Amino acid sequence: MTTLRLDFCSHDAARHAVMRWHYSRQMPKAKLVKVGIWEDDKFRGAIIYGLGANRHIARPFGLQSTEVAELVRVALAPGRKHPTSQCVAISLKLLRRQSPGLKLVVSYADSGQGHRGVIYQAGGWIFLGGSEQSYIKVLGKVEHPRSLYDRYGRNGQSIPWLREHVDPRADRVPMPPKWKYVMPLTKPMRRKLEALAQPYLRGRSDTSDTPGFQPGEAGATPSRPLQSTS
Repeated sequence: MTTLRLDFCSHDAARHAVMRWHYSRQMPKAKLVKVGIWEDDKFRGAIIYGLGANRHIARPFGLQSTEVAELVRVALAPGRKHPTSQCVAISLKLLRRQSPGLKLVVSYADSGQGHRGVIYQAGGWIFLGGSEQSYIKVLGKVEHPRSLYDRYGRNGQSIPWLREHVDPRADRVPMPPKWKYVMPLTKPMRRKLEALAQPYLRGRSDTSDTPGFQPGEAGATPSRPLQSTS
């Protein structure tokens, strides 16, 4: 029987997983909680929680920013013996132990990548529907507005300012919706959000892992205490 072990891991180990097994090939910034996955002591990837790209993520739920986390990356090697939903469930227990003040975790399934959120449905997450989004094309590159905010400040999300100071062709680019799932960590929050739940999306199964890469052995080892910053 293949043994499964999850524990907090180093930034380098989490970055290795993202660069090798996540379709974005981009490691999130800001404060992060990084959980590594090992099968028979072989490193099989990382699940990463953080603040996410939306600075107002807590506002719709009437919570403080310190009470909400976002599941920002699930970067796991293909060919594992244990399902992704099981790994996510265990990582949530570690997250709650490390951050007892959290009341909610939010995550998104990217419809542009053909995802419907199968791993969240399998884990009993609450589905809140889709959110329309737009990115900004600057200097020939399509970027998330948060990235431009980090680079230029508030003006980085203003098309007129970008056209005047950075790129005269800067413009917004509509993107496919992202499906929003939430995992309440308290009973009152679950009762509140269950009233807003929408039926799960059905259809052809998607995949929660990044295809095209073989399982690797990063040589990563668990790291305590938690590496809470990038």
